[in-house]
Amino acid sequence: MDVSSIASLATSLASTQTNDAIGISVLKKAMDIGASNAEALIASLPEIPVAASNLPPHLGQNVNTTA
Repeated sequence: MDVSSIASLATSLASTQTNDAIGISVLKKAMDIGASNAEALIASLPEIPVAASNLPPHLGQNVNTTA
């Protein structure tokens, strides 16, 4: 292996590491934005008291496992 190919390989590896670091940073930022959007959506949901619903009290007590 000559010196120029070793230098080329080192440059290529450094470039790959830089690109990977940038990609990970962008992914982390996108995940943070998604998490904050989800938190905002959950916070914007109105709270519905259980007693205020017009459903009969027996609903939600059993699960039909044969359907």
